[in-house]
Amino acid sequence: MVATIELGDLLIHVIQKDIKNVHLNVYPPAGQVRISAPLHMNLDTIRAFVVSKLDWIKRAQKKLRNQEREAPREYIDRESHQVWGEHYLLQVVVGKTSPRVEVKCGMLVLQVRSGTDRDHMEAIVARWYRQQIRDAVPDLIQKWEPLMRVQVEKIFVQHMKTRWGSCNSTARNIRLNSELAKKPREFLEYVVVHELAHLLEASHNQKFIAIMDRFMPMWRNHRDALNQLPVRHENREY
Repeated sequence: MVATIELGDLLIHVIQKDIKNVHLNVYPPAGQVRISAPLHMNLDTIRAFVVSKLDWIKRAQKKLRNQEREAPREYIDRESHQVWGEHYLLQVVVGKTSPRVEVKCGMLVLQVRSGTDRDHMEAIVARWYRQQIRDAVPDLIQKWEPLMRVQVEKIFVQHMKTRWGSCNSTARNIRLNSELAKKPREFLEYVVVHELAHLLEASHNQKFIAIMDRFMPMWRNHRDALNQLPVRHENREY
């Protein structure tokens, strides 16, 4: 069941499904509010829950709207791009060989065929960023699985608009945002540990916090620093 709740100028999208608890999320870039609620919960109860969270919602929306965003990329020579927290100037090389991306002599070299448009260049670079994560993750999993006594079944890497990572604790799968390849490497490790911790505790409760405190005492610093970095420019709301 899908519904909406209006509170003054605030519009909340409500999705009711077969879950046990209420989940409230505020999504970038404009702070859209969505609630997932159990099927048995009526809209009046959901509305009362939203009213109790209004101050938190307003603070979250303000933080999102004020967060610095990357400028849209045009994929032209000497445009700045980030790889693992370092800035590189882009060099576009047009030739007849297969498209590829590499870091070379302090440059991010994008090799494309003649006639390749901006959207195709963006797709090539995005695919390369995904591969950077796929290459980096196995060592982190090998390090942290035995320490935390967990086991991951599958790891997915994709562009995620609202999260750095996610975990399906039932299927024992984790998903990682390919945008992490632009950030310092320690943030990827923090997100991996965060998602592995969800294999031990699905919720962000005190047990989860205790797990993070045990295995990565500085995790709050990583979380706060990561969330203060510029996020990807998006051309539309979602």
